[in-house]
Amino acid sequence: MSAMWKKMLAPILITVLLVAWFAVWLIGCALLPIPWFWKGIGILVSAAWIGVSVYVLVQRIKEIRSGEENDLSKY
Repeated sequence: MSAMWKKMLAPILITVLLVAWFAVWLIGCALLPIPWFWKGIGILVSAAWIGVSVYVLVQRIKEIRSGEENDLSKY
């Protein structure tokens, strides 16, 4: 396994766990017998967190591939 894949393993694993957790929340909100307004809010928030998690993973993978792993060293 190359060094680049080792560095990407943790972010990918954490994102998979987060997406699974938020998907459980999304399904739970969809199945709960609550008013449609609160159901919609729960589904939208869960879906938004899934989208943000995937977006952050993509950005992190781009950083690793470009070699900018430690942005704080620039400052």
